[in-house]
Amino acid sequence: MERPRDLLARAALFAGRTLRDEWHGIVVDPVRQLVRRGLSGLVLAFVAAFGVIFFHALAQRPAGEVAVRLLGGVTADLPLWLALLRTPVSLYVPALDLPVWAGITQLFLAFALAELVLGRARTLVVSYATTLAGTLTVRVMLAIGPGWWGLGLPPEIGQVLDTGPSAAVVGLFTYIAVVRRAPVVFVLTGGSMVWESIAVPNLAGREHLIAVSAAIVLGLLHGHRPRRPLPWDLPSRLFGRAASVPATPMPVPVPAPVSVSVRPVAARGGDQARALTRPARES
Repeated sequence: MERPRDLLARAALFAGRTLRDEWHGIVVDPVRQLVRRGLSGLVLAFVAAFGVIFFHALAQRPAGEVAVRLLGGVTADLPLWLALLRTPVSLYVPALDLPVWAGITQLFLAFALAELVLGRARTLVVSYATTLAGTLTVRVMLAIGPGWWGLGLPPEIGQVLDTGPSAAVVGLFTYIAVVRRAPVVFVLTGGSMVWESIAVPNLAGREHLIAVSAAIVLGLLHGHRPRRPLPWDLPSRLFGRAASVPATPMPVPVPAPVSVSVRPVAARGGDQARALTRPARES
């Protein structure tokens, strides 16, 4: 049996390697990408931050608040087609009862890190998928009704607004933590959402837990690398990898060697004998 000191040394070595890998995957590699790509690697982060600022400023007036609610307000009692139509805009509609600048900072960091680590297409898919998972699952909970070991929801919850961009932020951080094997980031995001849902049991806490679960599933699917391409892999397959793979040159046939034989031919008219080369016939 190993000594307790050896076990502690192995545990410390494992923790050190894990933290080192997480530091490179979450900090060093994104910074290198940012230096290489410049501000073009933060397009989604700037768009998300400016979108939240715009809708927050618009909602400060009564007419603007109505417009924001009609454009991006998603509740579970809406028709499904209307909820799906408003969901992309809801990513930029902040909760009016929360400090907006703290939310903008988290939103900017989440989209900036995701765009540098995952790429633009996969960032959009993950953020939308995690938000949509919460929206659709709440409808299922309302259909179940109160009870069912706390899974169901009463009908009046259908009039409460969805979380907005916070579900996308939680989903992006969780997805990055899974694909980059970053336990510290995972605990800070997923663990905090579990604690929030226990301390303040509301609709936002449930949707955050759903976003975390959806991000874990998407991250595990990406880690297994299925044969069929995922939606975020299609742009790179169509425009990136296809253009970078050189075409295989066609083999050039090599002609068979021709053997040459030399035959002495007698000269006519008193000339001396000369040699005449003729190609030998192939047998």
